[in-house]
Amino acid sequence: MASKPIILLVSLLAIAIAASTAEAQLGIINIPGTVFCTINGNIGLNGIATPVFPNALVLLRCGGAVVANATTNGSGFFSIVLNPSPLPVSTVLSSCNLVVNTPLSTCNTTLPAVGRLLSPLQFVGTTLVGLLNVTNLIPAGFQLRLNLG
Repeated sequence: MASKPIILLVSLLAIAIAASTAEAQLGIINIPGTVFCTINGNIGLNGIATPVFPNALVLLRCGGAVVANATTNGSGFFSIVLNPSPLPVSTVLSSCNLVVNTPLSTCNTTLPAVGRLLSPLQFVGTTLVGLLNVTNLIPAGFQLRLNLG
């Protein structure tokens, strides 16, 4: 039969491990999205097929500085992961934007060669993956901006 001091010691050790594990949870930010080859970079309305924007450079800009980037694949999809995030989620949501740095004329010569697509970010939720706390953000909607200054 185990003595009370040993049971108490094991219980305290289990509580200490649980507390340190909770504090050690790492936070990452996941920002996936698709860029379409349109004046607003979003999917068309009324069921009209919209071409995607492949090989476009997508920047995550925070206060004028580029924090991360990704290139869209052949389906116009990109994913930016900040692992671990250098910024709190609240800062990313309030002061960061996605910028498609590749001119629209690259995917369709009838679209403007000047200006860039810009989108604020939108929070969609968090998930826990093992010890990782994953915050999921998405583009809130791209719009053509002639001057990003």
